[in-house]
Amino acid sequence: MANATARADSAIDGKMLRNAFGTFVTGITVVTTLDADGSPRGMTANSFTSVSLDPPLLLVCISKSASSHPVFTSAGRFAVNILHEDQTDISNVFASRAEDKFQSVTYSTMHTGAPVLSDCLSWFDCSTFSQADAGDHTILIGQVRAFGTTPVAPLGFCRGKYVSVKDPLPAGWLEPNGMLIGYLIEAGDRLLMRSDGKGGWVLPTAKRLRTDRQLELAGDSALSLIPENTFLYSVFDVADNDPGHLVYRARLAGDWSESTLPGDMKLFPVNDLPFDQIPTHELRSTLRRYVRERQSNQFGIYMDSGDGGRVAMIEGDLQA
Repeated sequence: MANATARADSAIDGKMLRNAFGTFVTGITVVTTLDADGSPRGMTANSFTSVSLDPPLLLVCISKSASSHPVFTSAGRFAVNILHEDQTDISNVFASRAEDKFQSVTYSTMHTGAPVLSDCLSWFDCSTFSQADAGDHTILIGQVRAFGTTPVAPLGFCRGKYVSVKDPLPAGWLEPNGMLIGYLIEAGDRLLMRSDGKGGWVLPTAKRLRTDRQLELAGDSALSLIPENTFLYSVFDVADNDPGHLVYRARLAGDWSESTLPGDMKLFPVNDLPFDQIPTHELRSTLRRYVRERQSNQFGIYMDSGDGGRVAMIEGDLQA
């Protein structure tokens, strides 16, 4: 039996209790949201846990002493970003009182608009389901609206310091509901497509959520994009057992020519895309919508759903 440090009728020593809580090995998360002005806010937290699968719920505890506490309790949405083993610097930044914590990270938005860090172990985009007062913390319960994960090692925390987690990926484990990140990349009046190696053409895909300037592609090649001209365009599933798809629209930056492109890529005139060589109905539909919207210069964001999906229209060209 563990040594007793206080009887039930004795006052609890806060420091010793904190040390005891700290023996529970946790991961590290960065919890993010937007304030009333639309500015991103975030903080490091390790008081996080899953709650329910049906409905999909999780919780995170927000200290009442945190400067962003009022923002999180009123925003109605938040994202939980679980950090991987190479992100101790991000953990430290978001645990600090730095004025602009987002200066050193890239992020995107998914379903609710809460910031999702571009390079993290896993992320959960949530609407606030409920909240409860709990002493010096507020418990936020979020309903998961979108999520993604990667097969890398998590950043661990125990006894007040970072720890390594060995063998984090069991044999045969697959990424559940991972996301394929595709790009509609314009170069003048042409669109960049990638050969699928089977006689078909698909969109270039990236290794992770979008970066500001240099897009690292699957296959260890890279392209330079104009960062302020990169926007989310479509979110959809192909099949229940396949990963979801995120599609961004973007534009090539700097000097480029056919000879500078990766060997498996080709530029097609936007009005002459090879629809008969595009392998999936979903991608053909995305590209047909893109061609129509480009002609009218009125772009939308498509979100898949069980009743056929929704398109939110955004008027204007690719510009900030």
